[in-house]
Amino acid sequence: MTPMSEFRVTAISSLHAEFSVPGDKSISHRAAILSGLATGISTIRNFLPSEDCLNTLMAMQALGARHEVLAELAGYGPTQLVIHGQARQLSAPSAPIDCGNSGTGMRLLAGLLAGQAFSSELIGDASLSSRPMGRIITPLGQMGAVIETRGENPGCAPLVIHGCALTPITYQMPVASAQVKSAILLAGLFANGITTVIQPAATRDHTERMLASFGVNIRQDGNTISIEGGQTPVACEFTVPGDISSAAFWLVAAAALPGSRLLLNNVGLNPTRTAILKVLGRMGAHMIDTVHHSSAEPSGNIEIHGAPLTGTTILPGEVPNLIDEIPVIAVAAALASGRTVIRNARELRVKETDRISTVVANLRAMGATVSEFDDGMEIVGAQPLHAAAIDSFGDHRIAMAFAIAGLFATGETVIHNTACVNTSYPGFAHHLQAILNHRSAPEDFTLPTLSYL
Repeated sequence: MTPMSEFRVTAISSLHAEFSVPGDKSISHRAAILSGLATGISTIRNFLPSEDCLNTLMAMQALGARHEVLAELAGYGPTQLVIHGQARQLSAPSAPIDCGNSGTGMRLLAGLLAGQAFSSELIGDASLSSRPMGRIITPLGQMGAVIETRGENPGCAPLVIHGCALTPITYQMPVASAQVKSAILLAGLFANGITTVIQPAATRDHTERMLASFGVNIRQDGNTISIEGGQTPVACEFTVPGDISSAAFWLVAAAALPGSRLLLNNVGLNPTRTAILKVLGRMGAHMIDTVHHSSAEPSGNIEIHGAPLTGTTILPGEVPNLIDEIPVIAVAAALASGRTVIRNARELRVKETDRISTVVANLRAMGATVSEFDDGMEIVGAQPLHAAAIDSFGDHRIAMAFAIAGLFATGETVIHNTACVNTSYPGFAHHLQAILNHRSAPEDFTLPTLSYL
């Protein structure tokens, strides 16, 4: 499917809808990796066929873990598949592994490849090749891996990883990062002994949960996580819940529009990912979330009713688990009365774009009053937004966040360079159009799926 190069968005007066968002990106990455490592054949359902996750799936295939597609989202890729695990015996790739735009894919694969008996190379697009990789290179180097960075900027991809027998470490992370934690834990599977990660604050725990689902023993005591090397994951059946980071765009749209009602089905409700619900609740949104499944990853439905919003302060401890949602939270802040303060979020400057500067610039272009800090921003809300020509700068979350802003602006907002949304949310354009057309039924939002069963 040819991705849209721009979104044209006008204001809506109502939002009444029920639908599901695609599978969780973070979980789909990990499902592809652990299924490929496992003994046996795993079945993965509701896999996210985004560019990022497909790159990780193809990376595992390049390492010997072939897959078969059982169903796919037309024009995008597999949503249900079986993966033939290699019981830890991966093969040397015949060419560099392309991670595309995915920092998650590159960092997790680096951890996996650090303990192999061969050398490999990880490459990415221009955006990924500008993002720092030192935070994984340091701990993996302490474990014995030799990683060369060959990018134009110091510490950046391409990464050449010379795998070797690894030594376990106890690593105190200087910055809370689920990607760094996960890279170390994956490397720890190939170390002789117990590898321990100590995180300064709780981060997404998808890796720990998925390791347990695949039969790997992992121990956690507060923010200290340990794994014993030599364990082999065991194949399983796994259903990926809907991505709450994708749901966040529609949650903000409904929350900020008094009288609206939105029901999102089968969304991931992992406690390390639901800070967005707490923030919107503080701002005045009326929500009900119902967990109906929690064997591996809690999931359920979220019902939200629009109400007048008020500004809030994002707490330092919330930031690590809100990092992907902050662009759309900033949009909510512009629509709320009062001030919203976002600090301790310097990590935003090294994402797909500098998300602090891009959010500030685009909000100002639409008429919002925003102060920029080195580590965040302050937004004075409830000032009328007007249409503008918005550049996503190739960042999927910026493109989608400002599509939501356009739903509340006078005139027609045009978001340029939107093909990037397929990085995380294939079908976003379809859902956006249904909202613009005041559709409400689930079938109006259903994306075309092909079955090969």
